[in-house]
Amino acid sequence: MAARKLFDPDSAKPFALSRSKVELFQDCPRCFYLDRRLGIARPPGFPFNLNSAVDALLKTEFDRYRAQGRPHPLITGAGINAVPHPHPQLEDWRNNFRGVRTVHEQSNFELFGAIDDLWRDLGTGELIVVDYKSTSKATEVSLDADWQISYKRQMEFYQWLLRRQGLAVARRGWFVYCNGRRDLPAFEGRLEFTIKLLPYDGDDGWIDATLAAIRRTLSAAAPPPNTGECEYCVFAEKAGGGEAGLRIED
Repeated sequence: MAARKLFDPDSAKPFALSRSKVELFQDCPRCFYLDRRLGIARPPGFPFNLNSAVDALLKTEFDRYRAQGRPHPLITGAGINAVPHPHPQLEDWRNNFRGVRTVHEQSNFELFGAIDDLWRDLGTGELIVVDYKSTSKATEVSLDADWQISYKRQMEFYQWLLRRQGLAVARRGWFVYCNGRRDLPAFEGRLEFTIKLLPYDGDDGWIDATLAAIRRTLSAAAPPPNTGECEYCVFAEKAGGGEAGLRIED
């Protein structure tokens, strides 16, 4: 990892942090410190190419209705009084390398994240954050699992980023959740999905305190201790990594 991407507590320049890195801190402050301060990242996971394909096709489909100024049938079918919103910066906001960006003065971080979609409530004029999700399971999709707290924080972070652009953003966001069917008699070269729209009322009140905690963590001379709750940290310790070489020398 290039040194310019690592946190320097003596630098006055805002340090860039993606939404996914903020989530990494939520998952394990120690892994986050090793990644952003020392350049020791977790092993990369496999790319979700099928999920990315679903996202790309959904964007193309919703964009067709966006250009027409009409609601997508999924929107009307869910009883939502909204249309896909043609914001002039939408393509930048969707781009993983640009995204929605803001500088948080209190922490001196530049935060960013790439949204999937943006709708406009025709009654209130507020913008609605929309996130696409895809899976394949025999049961109905929901947001009830404990691990899906990361999905909810993701939605809240996007809402926070957009509010900091001076936009009126609805508290209620929507997940367009696509579930690959397993009950068909044959594959025949295609996947079919059932699609469900799931509402979520976000609360971004956690973000300021989390950014302050991130700043304190990154400014420390050593990483947080291994709590035993992170599988990556447990593996590294059992493999003999220990604490050697992880302290920043004054």
